[in-house]
Amino acid sequence: MGAVSALNGEPTGTLGLPRVPPARPKGRRPSIADVASFAGVSHQTVSRVLNKHPSVREITRARVLAAIEQLGYRPNSAARALASGRTKTLGVVALDTSLYGPVSTMFGIQSAAQRSGYFVSVVAVHSIDRLSVTEAIRRLSAQAVEGIAIIAPFGQAHDALSDLPTGTPVVAVEGDPEADVSVVTVDQVAGGKMATEHLLARGHETVLHVAGPDEWLEARGRTAGWREALLAAGADVVPPLAGDWTARSGYEAGQVLAKIPDASAIFVANDQMALGVLRALYEKERRVPEDVAVVGFDDIDEAAYFIPPLTTVRQDFQRVGAATVQVLVDQLRTGSRHQEHVVIEPELVCRQSSEAR
Repeated sequence: MGAVSALNGEPTGTLGLPRVPPARPKGRRPSIADVASFAGVSHQTVSRVLNKHPSVREITRARVLAAIEQLGYRPNSAARALASGRTKTLGVVALDTSLYGPVSTMFGIQSAAQRSGYFVSVVAVHSIDRLSVTEAIRRLSAQAVEGIAIIAPFGQAHDALSDLPTGTPVVAVEGDPEADVSVVTVDQVAGGKMATEHLLARGHETVLHVAGPDEWLEARGRTAGWREALLAAGADVVPPLAGDWTARSGYEAGQVLAKIPDASAIFVANDQMALGVLRALYEKERRVPEDVAVVGFDDIDEAAYFIPPLTTVRQDFQRVGAATVQVLVDQLRTGSRHQEHVVIEPELVCRQSSEAR
């Protein structure tokens, strides 16, 4: 016959806990008081166990953990936030878009936050301007977020970032380095140079460019890198054609470029537009890479399966996310909203679309 609980005179099981948990009203979740009563300890002891306080005896800690498991207790994060003053939540202001770069940046931040033990609350906006950002931050502040990441890849974001609330750590992701906040960004200029130098090294006299929208800081950086590489090599700089990041705009640009007989190398500012360029070249019977070499940017999952597989510049969005969360956590730990500029280097991924002539 099993032992008898000193608490209620009923048979006990593991660590002296009653074999049968006490009945609760239907639908009510177990509370910290239920755990304390079931384990035969105080409310404060349960709190110490949940907060991993070192002063709790191991046998007591084991009883409390067993009671938590048997009751199916889950800590109330809101109540714990009120008690500790910490919500363990980071806010993100993100552009309402399905474009690969912003979406991948958002995923990188969420993954890094989760690994660091933080929740993420996202406010999507239609544009990164002062009014939209101010309203988004107001909504996040109402949720008591501890820090805010703003995915701000636009030139006009500088104005939006100049009037942020004091005290809350803020990071501009892909933001303007001249902003008055910390910035985490991929070196877009280096990526543009990398792609262009790669094509020049394969014997092409110059490299044509399909640029992204000029209001995007990333597009400006990639174009600047392309231009720097051409000027350094003494190559002709032909004015770029502008796209809008979509495959359709790349296709339209590709139709123009395919008519230029001596166009032998094209750097396209993202992989979706590169897909459109490849289609236009195919329709004009310009072979890739035999007649025209093509390099994209981003290394989307499908890039390796284009025909031919696309050489491209990879951005490490997981590193971007990790750096963003680290900057916010450091500011929370030190209590100092210092400015920091973290630059992530891109990587050239070589595939068949740019093979040597």
